[in-house]
Amino acid sequence: MSTIAIVEYGMGNYHSVERALRHAAPEANIVLTGSPAKIAAADRVVLPGQGAMADCMRTLEVAGLRETVLHVAATKPLLGVCVGEQMLFERSEENNEASIEASHEGDSTPCLAIFNGTVKRFNGPAFDPDQSGADTLKVPHMGWNAVRQTQSHPLWAGIPDLSPFYFVHSYYVDPTDPMLTVGTAAYGLPFTCAVARDNIFAVQFHPEKSADYGLRLYRNFVDWKP
Repeated sequence: MSTIAIVEYGMGNYHSVERALRHAAPEANIVLTGSPAKIAAADRVVLPGQGAMADCMRTLEVAGLRETVLHVAATKPLLGVCVGEQMLFERSEENNEASIEASHEGDSTPCLAIFNGTVKRFNGPAFDPDQSGADTLKVPHMGWNAVRQTQSHPLWAGIPDLSPFYFVHSYYVDPTDPMLTVGTAAYGLPFTCAVARDNIFAVQFHPEKSADYGLRLYRNFVDWKP
């Protein structure tokens, strides 16, 4: 029986992720845990997250899980969800004061730096006014958006291109390497909403809130053999 650990560190919608995984993979052993030993022993790991980046990084550190997540990212299948995707990058413009913009590194929050790139805040005109109903983008971006699959990947199996997924976020990842991007959505302009490399797949949207296609993505993660 495959064991899937959901990393519990105080900043995530863990129970929604747990319910979705149990539904998608009833034969798997789903463990919701903050234990480094249990996470390290699992066959695959899900890293969820929500809330302010500085709080997420601080609670991950306080829970003693930073090094565990780095180890997992190097050794076994890892699925990042929402802020769990953003945490994989070098820095986030979201700082301790939650200012609207961070103009230099001193105002930004260091992340796990598994991938090169930054996490940026939506800021600019609504190039498609019908998406926001205003001249500037509403933040947070909230609701269903079509996801364009920019590269093939086993986690997209059985999910048609441009399928809708549910988003709630004010920030998005901007990878240095464009080949990391495997999915995009549009809010004002296109933005990266799914990244992948080797044993890691991560998404900005919430599969657990995305009906059948979200459950299919979780199922694909369970079956994935990177």
